[in-house]
Amino acid sequence: MRELDQLMERYLDRAFATASDADRGLFLRLLDTEDDILWRWCMGRERPGDADLADFVDRLRQLPP
Repeated sequence: MRELDQLMERYLDRAFATASDADRGLFLRLLDTEDDILWRWCMGRERPGDADLADFVDRLRQLPP
């Protein structure tokens, strides 16, 4: 999905290099998530059950375009 690609690229370009090990791990967990679930999380239609992952998705969504 193009929207997911753009969001993930935005994170890689703007935040991954300075991210903590914990945030990098959360990002990798996102990459292991099925696209349809990840899309619902990133579009704000659903939230991950894991609080740390939900917070990370919120921060990911707030990155400027």
